[in-house]
Amino acid sequence: MRVRVVVGLILVAGTFATACGESIWQEGEQPTAHKMNRHPWWYDQVKKEFLSGGDWISNFSEEKEGTAEYRIRVREGGEYVLWLRINPVRTRVSLSIDGGGWRELDLSNALEVTNIAADGKIDLRFIGWVNAGRVTLAPGEHTIAFRFHGELQNHGGLDAFVLTNERFSPKGLAKPGSPETQADVVTEVGTWAFQPSDDPVRPGALIDLRDLNEPIAGEKGFIRLSADGMSFVRGDGQPIRFWAIVDYGWRMEPDKMQRHLRWLAKLGVNMVRVHAQLCVEKEGAKLTDVDEKVIDQIQRYVAECKKHGIYVTISPYWSHTQKIPASWGLDTYTGHSGPEGLIFFEERLQNAYKTWVKELYTRPNPYTGIPLAQDPTVAIIQVQNEDSILFWTSQNIREPFAGKLRQLFAKFLVKKYGSLEKAQAAWGGAKHEKDRPEAGEMWMEIIWRMTSQAPKPNAAWAKRLADQLEFMSRLQYDFYADMAKYYRQALGCRQLLNATNWRTADPVLLEDCERWTYTAMDVSAINRYTGVIHIGPNDGWRIDPNHFYLSQSCLLNPDEFPGALKQTVGQPMILTEVAWVHPGLYQTEGPFLAAVYMSLTGVDAFYWFSYGDEFWTTDPVWPWWKVGGLNSLKKWEGSVPTQAGMFPAAALAYRLGYIQTADQPAVYEERSLQGMWERRVPIIAEAGKFDPNRDPGDFAPQSPIKQEVDRLAFFVGPVHVKFDGQEKNSRVVDLSRYIDREKGIVRSMTGEITLDIRNGVCTVNTPKCQGCTGFLKQAGGRFRFGDVMLTSDNDYATIMVVAMDNRPLRDSEKVLVQLGTTARMTGWTERDATFESGGQKLQGRQILDTGRPPWRLADNRVKLTLNNPSLQRAIVLDVDGYPRQEVSLERHGGAVMLDIPRDCLYVILTK
Repeated sequence: MRVRVVVGLILVAGTFATACGESIWQEGEQPTAHKMNRHPWWYDQVKKEFLSGGDWISNFSEEKEGTAEYRIRVREGGEYVLWLRINPVRTRVSLSIDGGGWRELDLSNALEVTNIAADGKIDLRFIGWVNAGRVTLAPGEHTIAFRFHGELQNHGGLDAFVLTNERFSPKGLAKPGSPETQADVVTEVGTWAFQPSDDPVRPGALIDLRDLNEPIAGEKGFIRLSADGMSFVRGDGQPIRFWAIVDYGWRMEPDKMQRHLRWLAKLGVNMVRVHAQLCVEKEGAKLTDVDEKVIDQIQRYVAECKKHGIYVTISPYWSHTQKIPASWGLDTYTGHSGPEGLIFFEERLQNAYKTWVKELYTRPNPYTGIPLAQDPTVAIIQVQNEDSILFWTSQNIREPFAGKLRQLFAKFLVKKYGSLEKAQAAWGGAKHEKDRPEAGEMWMEIIWRMTSQAPKPNAAWAKRLADQLEFMSRLQYDFYADMAKYYRQALGCRQLLNATNWRTADPVLLEDCERWTYTAMDVSAINRYTGVIHIGPNDGWRIDPNHFYLSQSCLLNPDEFPGALKQTVGQPMILTEVAWVHPGLYQTEGPFLAAVYMSLTGVDAFYWFSYGDEFWTTDPVWPWWKVGGLNSLKKWEGSVPTQAGMFPAAALAYRLGYIQTADQPAVYEERSLQGMWERRVPIIAEAGKFDPNRDPGDFAPQSPIKQEVDRLAFFVGPVHVKFDGQEKNSRVVDLSRYIDREKGIVRSMTGEITLDIRNGVCTVNTPKCQGCTGFLKQAGGRFRFGDVMLTSDNDYATIMVVAMDNRPLRDSEKVLVQLGTTARMTGWTERDATFESGGQKLQGRQILDTGRPPWRLADNRVKLTLNNPSLQRAIVLDVDGYPRQEVSLERHGGAVMLDIPRDCLYVILTK
């Protein structure tokens, strides 16, 4: 979806008139009137070659503000963008148009800020471009005035300003129309507007997956584990698959909540995750206090989910408290964020946690009459979110808690060896100057010492570090075992239990230790995000003008696929948070890849992050923040056309089993616990690279596989790991039958899925589901499947053709054709740019304008042929799944042909 505006120009009295717009360039040193107080011997001593026209107008006075007024003539009228080339450093500038009130400008996101001091000193003499926002002007004359004020001598300088209704990306002194000022902009050309209705849950939709859900969630009893422990079954033993999201609908008012959940069920969702905080973080609250409003919201939400056949996962605690109140009594943590790591060993926090969840799970739910502990609508209880003692945050545990951890380490050593002296003897002299055996305290190394970044330890220290890693892992395991006992015995919870969803400081050497600690409970989990490298101020939650990003597709970078996971034998594996993150462009591949590869490997759920609007997020603009007069966008919204819009076909194919699961693992690994404590390298890891020449650790000597297994094995079939096993039992299928590294092709063990990492395309070809995702034009634009042929001129698109009646496509009487391309806000503007991330220079994009609603999607350029003699009609649906128009189908023998309309997500083919 790319429109590059490049225009010629004609210079007429400062106005650049082109075939497609109007730009006005006004020199700052040529005002109609002014009261500027110049300072020729210092402030005006600047490098004039950096100024348009060789000069600027400036103000520098302790007592007097400066004003400058300009009269301009607008030819076309309408909306213009105002760009200023001014001094943006430690000053204040206000704007007035046609004598209106003064509006102070935001200078914080100035572009190309350059020191222009003639003597080269770093003081107040700078120049840069500032976007002053959009202004609406009628044809004719107007006045624009600027006021320079502020604490530092009311200083300021204006070189020039530009009013334009064309796409202008400032670059030095280049004027509108110059090639270097051109940028890519999203307009109506080559795109269509995403404009859903106000009521997407009214009757009459041709896409409504509510019937895939049970009439009442949990009506067959509690969700249980399958016989092998690696997947889910209903209470009656029937297998069940979950299409899941992380939902903040639990905060909604009742009517809105009801409509929201009905909409989710319509899209194919049958599991939601509540990510909440039960504690009260306000000063004056006790550590054991519980947030009554949150409990009521969750109770109401569970009751409403039940009615829509939607199960619930509840996560009640996240250690990342913004500011810990003194009233909690956590000593040195008062006033700080955290307390990461403390939950695993600090009794006060553990007891408080037990109080919180007791209140949540044992109170009768006023909306159902039964406590949550006895409600099968709640399928999974997650103990806590994103905390591990094996993660980097363990290095920040404060005293005196760190001292308590050292004492627990000493007790562990006494239990293992009989005494601290015997432990030190077993280590062979690995002593630390801060050891205090006489006080029952042994020093603990920071987690970095156990990563591949640290120097390889000698034999003595290797033994000591192995003991420390065993201690930390068992400490975490024991915490989860204790919590499992508490949930089961004290609270009477019958739900499945998940420990957490986090990672470690080293994905190769420590991750298996982390996952082993989860075996104290029923379900394993991880949180994973993908799709973009995004850099800029506040980039954790905002997308602003002047941010930089690089879109990443998992089709070209398969290591970035969140579902490439090692699955613990005997446990389901779920991703409790996952997203193709904004502003990444290649999002429609996400639901497609989730459906096909979860089906293949047996990974059990992607919880798409996150959902907070009643229906679609049509306006992701933060309402209270502007950047230079331009919009700041929300970063984590999932209810957008490129993600939620791709749910129906993907959810249907996954939940009804349209894609085969491999009948054996591609990789099966057994790991001894001692080998894990010694940080021996697994034969395959989900992330990170191991260099045996530089990194500590060795392959387990008992393993028959002495090299790292190709990570593309995750796309061949399941990868299983058994803990507390024997390395000699590890095995790998002949991957050369499925992986062609030279051609960049990976085929699944089932023969139904092909990943082309050279061209960036994935295809699925089963009797009931056929389609492709990725860079289709680059890959030739023509894809032939068992019953379907697709041709596409789209640079990037996702197309799924699925039977809605659970019949083979060649016999189906109702077929859904689902299409997704790329999406941006109207007016989104960007250009090529180099930026730095993680110490590397990247070739990406610079955002100049985040745009405004509506979303605009790149046009579909797709033709379909389907071998099915019974289909007679093609009904184009609106974005909510309701009939919009009927289009003609061409027939050729037993096949139908359709030129897909450019402006739709869904087409139904039927009798």
